[in-house]
Amino acid sequence: MKRPQVTLKLATSLDGRIATGAGESRWITGEAARAEVQKLRAAHDAVMIGAGTARADDPSLLARTEPLPERQPKRVVLSKNFDVPTGGRLFDNLEESSLIILGAGPGAASARTAKAGAQIGHIINEGPVDVSLAFHSLLTEWQVQSVLCEGGGQLAASLIVADVVDRLEWFRAPIVLGEEGRSAVAALALSSLAAAPRFRRVALRELGPDIWESYERVS
Repeated sequence: MKRPQVTLKLATSLDGRIATGAGESRWITGEAARAEVQKLRAAHDAVMIGAGTARADDPSLLARTEPLPERQPKRVVLSKNFDVPTGGRLFDNLEESSLIILGAGPGAASARTAKAGAQIGHIINEGPVDVSLAFHSLLTEWQVQSVLCEGGGQLAASLIVADVVDRLEWFRAPIVLGEEGRSAVAALALSSLAAAPRFRRVALRELGPDIWESYERVS
């Protein structure tokens, strides 16, 4: 199935946590690392998160580079039930950057988000939104060639399990949050160590106190 190029971005502590147990995450990485993330957004056709991140963080997902990019990436939310707050920042600046919400079927929630200005894509399947179908839809319906994924641990795990991550951009801060911290990647249900997805590191850079590692998938 054809799909866009998919990049997964993670910003974590040394022990792979994206937030404290209470959900505090601003800011784990420093200013230089966050500036590079803005450049990554600008370099992609779309930026994707899950509905949980949309509700918890209220992000805008706009690329705030200096100078601002000539065009903003499309903003994409995966939400089975289209449960995305229409009063959030994702619904701001729709004339500057379109908002696409991909869910598992029509209903009152999808009609509500469409009325608020979002573009709606219906991914028909049982259970959670099928990420492979979602990416195929982005390519064929919205001509999206590249996607930067910034969601939480559940989205990261679903992308890895579906084997759609082409590149991994990992920003790591010199702090430790412990077991109670929220993991960057949720459960993968691996049957063995041999089944673990593998990536090849292609770059490592220092950004002030932080480390930025780039990985590519191992075929």
